[in-house]
Amino acid sequence: MPDRFARTRLLLGADNMDKLKNARVAVFGVGGVGGYVCEALARSGVGSFLLTDSDTVDITNINRQIIALTSTVGRYKVDVMAERIRDINPEATVECRRCFYLPETAGEFDFSRYDYIVDAVDTVTAKLDIIVRAKEAGVPVISALGAGNKLDPTVFRVADIYETSVCPLAKVMRHECRKRGVDSLKVVYSAEPPVGPAETGETKSSGRPAPGSTAFCPPVMGLIIAGEVVKDLIGS
Repeated sequence: MPDRFARTRLLLGADNMDKLKNARVAVFGVGGVGGYVCEALARSGVGSFLLTDSDTVDITNINRQIIALTSTVGRYKVDVMAERIRDINPEATVECRRCFYLPETAGEFDFSRYDYIVDAVDTVTAKLDIIVRAKEAGVPVISALGAGNKLDPTVFRVADIYETSVCPLAKVMRHECRKRGVDSLKVVYSAEPPVGPAETGETKSSGRPAPGSTAFCPPVMGLIIAGEVVKDLIGS
């Protein structure tokens, strides 16, 4: 009898769908990129999630984040995403952490519990700690690089961090990964030079200027990442 994953099963086969059902994926950062990662993984049949994000939905998120609606403004992003995942697949299990991942809080996480780690956070310190701890645990990890200040969704690339170019964040990450002995790292990055946003004075909670964003670039990056996770989980 047809079920919610029948069309995916036609492509992947029953054995691979079982692999996805039994997979545990940790997603750090449930924003413009991470939200679409979760969405696509849930719709692909991944059965277990850890969602980590301290933010609540802000009205400025509505232009690009799948969880951001007028009705969800002010709610924790992980809670909204968890509801969405369970509505897509009632059999999925979702653990939520309403916290900002930092090296100081890393002890609260056992990376070895997961089959895949997705880094979709936007601070270098947190990204590096997630990557190093995933590597130490022997768990595959994929990292999202800069999706802000981009206008061309056709130039996102999947590459090793040491094969990236153009992206300013990639340059920083190459340097810092090399310092930490990280010899390889799968990333998704944009080959488009950053577009300078208009000066509005808007800042993020970190105090840094807020990047410009579109309804199409962060989601495309998230969907590419989800595709890589699925292919890696099934050994494609």
